Amino acid sequence: MNKRIDEKIYFLSDFHLGAPDHASSLKREKRIVGFLSSIQHDATGIFIVGDLFDFWYEYKTVAPKGYVRILGKLAELTDKGIPVYFFTGNHDMWMSGYFEKELNIPVYHEPQTFSFGNKKFLVGHGDGLGPGDEGYKFIKKIFRNRVCQWLFGALHPTWGMGIAGYFSRKSRQATGSTDEHFLGADKEWLIIYCKEVLEKEYFDYFVFGHRHL
Repeated sequence: MNKRIDEKIYFLSDFHLGAPDHASSLKREKRIVGFLSSIQHDATGIFIVGDLFDFWYEYKTVAPKGYVRILGKLAELTDKGIPVYFFTGNHDMWMSGYFEKELNIPVYHEPQTFSFGNKKFLVGHGDGLGPGDEGYKFIKKIFRNRVCQWLFGALHPTWGMGIAGYFSRKSRQATGSTDEHFLGADKEWLIIYCKEVLEKEYFDYFVFGHRHL
């Protein structure tokens, strides 16, 4: 994808809609919709770089309850011809066609390369990249395994969403605010990852979410 240098591209991530409760999530959702409305006059591309939802799982005929404002706004944007690109995060990786079919939004599960104004970008959520965090990388393989996803989908949505909500809350309690502290360039695994990538291929910019910085 190539864009003119004067065109505006927007990147958003990590809103974790649904957390920690309905009231605060709804307030945050309305702010996001308001922001999207404010940029639709000049946006030529909008990237949602993961964890829009605190949890998302698409059953064959069931989508998670709620989020009508943000989903309606995204549909409005794509209906107007504004491209929207969605990258799954570690909280909303279980996408299986709903966004593509209903909202006309492509969904990516791995970092992708884009070109804007002769500048080369690598865009992704950022989870599981770089050295370390072997425990999460192992769990991610399980979560993305088709058999494991099918087994989860066999649960009644009430049970499935309840279990997912419990583990999501436990994850937030375990990490607390640690995701918001910069560890230094020599310890931030995304920076290490970017340096490793640059040894093999040139990029002008890297855009990731996930770290909440």
